[in-house]
Amino acid sequence: MSSNLTIMPFGGMRENGKNMYAITVGEDIFILDAGLQYPESDLLGVDVVIPDFKYLVEHADQIAGIFLTHGHADAIGALPYLLKQISAPIFGSELTIELAKLAINNDSEIKSFDDYHVVKGSQEIDFGAVKISFFETTHTIPDSLGIVVGTPEGQIVYTGDFKFDTTAQGAYQSDLMRLAEIGRKGVKALLIDAAGTGNIGQTAHESEIAKYIFETFRHHAGRIIVASAASNIQRIQQVINAAFQNQRKLVLSGNDIEKVVRTALNLGKLDLPIPENELFVSLKNMDSLKPEETVILETGKMGEPVRHLQRMAHGDDRNIKIQTGDLVFITTTPSTAMEGYVARTRDMLFRAGADVKQISNDMKSSGHASKNDFQMMLNLMKPENILPVQGEYRLLNSGARAAKELNYSDDNIFILENGDRLVLEENGKFELSGSIQVNATMIDGSGVGDIGSIVLNDRRILSEDGVFIAVITIDRKKKRIVANAKIDSRGFVYVKTSRELMKEATELVETTVAAGIKNSKEFDWGNLKSSVRDALGKFLYDQTHRKPVILPVIMEANQNGRRRRSPNKKGDEHQSSPKNSNQESSKKEVTNNKTENKPNSNKKRPRHKRPNENNVKANDVNETKN
Repeated sequence: MSSNLTIMPFGGMRENGKNMYAITVGEDIFILDAGLQYPESDLLGVDVVIPDFKYLVEHADQIAGIFLTHGHADAIGALPYLLKQISAPIFGSELTIELAKLAINNDSEIKSFDDYHVVKGSQEIDFGAVKISFFETTHTIPDSLGIVVGTPEGQIVYTGDFKFDTTAQGAYQSDLMRLAEIGRKGVKALLIDAAGTGNIGQTAHESEIAKYIFETFRHHAGRIIVASAASNIQRIQQVINAAFQNQRKLVLSGNDIEKVVRTALNLGKLDLPIPENELFVSLKNMDSLKPEETVILETGKMGEPVRHLQRMAHGDDRNIKIQTGDLVFITTTPSTAMEGYVARTRDMLFRAGADVKQISNDMKSSGHASKNDFQMMLNLMKPENILPVQGEYRLLNSGARAAKELNYSDDNIFILENGDRLVLEENGKFELSGSIQVNATMIDGSGVGDIGSIVLNDRRILSEDGVFIAVITIDRKKKRIVANAKIDSRGFVYVKTSRELMKEATELVETTVAAGIKNSKEFDWGNLKSSVRDALGKFLYDQTHRKPVILPVIMEANQNGRRRRSPNKKGDEHQSSPKNSNQESSKKEVTNNKTENKPNSNKKRPRHKRPNENNVKANDVNETKN
């Protein structure tokens, strides 16, 4: 009997981060990870990007649970947004659950959520026809797990982020025996981390990186500012050790890093060589330290460190200013899309007087599987079908080529796109069976999904060519101009040095408006503003070869001598102000997006297929609400 087995990615395909995959077995949906993505430089003003949940919201009553591999934002960051639309139990390791709680409890709408379950690598959870089990992996955060979805048709395995490191200790170690055991049982499909497959050869062992950090600290006499992801617990441990060994104190910069460190300390996932009060110094007492005694661990907004370094370089950070003699030590490895941004940041820091060192320039450092690690995982698992995940297309393709070197054929390797439906047919083979539209959902401040391509295009134009504003007052009944046009510009030209241009633009506006109100039999605000915008657009491009956003503002003098602004009619979206321009121009898009993502209030409450507690093997699921 067929299990109706389907694999669908909602994020993590042909992109960095935003990992989210759904395994459907019969009527039940098992969600693997719910991560976010930090925006690339072209997403102006966007804070983070999350998967599109529309399909999952529509099938909320089928979701059996959300299973997390580790505590990084690319695996857990979208949970607060998901839980606002569906309710489902969350399963993960002890540290992963506690970090997920930090994100969820920050949101007042869902802070009462309390359906958490702590699991370990030795556990199996019985969902009837489906058995969920786990295996321990090595990553830059302890307690990382891979997930096995045991179905009647075979095992579906998701590695999560992983690498192999023979020097890994304790909660960072991979369980190689468990991996081999899973492989012996047979793996129908393997969703395998391909983010590091562009690296040929072995990445540096973490023990080597620890020595490198120690030597970096030892050879710098001034203040050290370390930029690291807040959730990279292993890197934080290495910085703590290096600071202690070099008789330095540690200053934590940012709420994210303080919360993560406190959580890790409480769970025993961070080791302090000396009492806490002898190692850490608060930001407000930082000035009491000499430069040679100081290490600042900086993570920036939402744990993303590099963007905050630019604020420091510009002097915009109220607590930390870059000083001559500082060493800025960047310990994160940027994605390809961020390399240009990091290079500009380095240049800014150098100009501010700092020296800059980047770990990825000196060592092959990564928390993801290299090509060799990728192939080793394939040899251990021996999957029938391979799905490279977590990375841009070039990396997924690198993973596919690595699999072909082990004699896997194209028929058994699938490079999917988000929204694709990979279905197990009755002949036992996976086939691509259509796809659904899965758009990226952009978060800007408190707005979720109300930023679309039109708004982003307006922001791009504003950032590149600025805005040109023309204000004029008319008497519609007498068909004449009451007050001369006033011209202003922001981000287009410097007004004081462009007087001739501004004068000619003023005359053009007055001429165009005068002709429009005089020749028009039936007055139309939209047509009048359009004619001003078109005339100005052509003139400004001829003079400057730039295309700013043009905002004509036409006011009417009424019989009492007061002025009122012209109404915005349908089809007149771009003519009031930058803010209204964005709102109006994207009104249809925003409305559709909100409608698509709004849960059906008439739908019955989700039924969660609870695991059979009597059939949990090895260790019971921890039902205590953490």
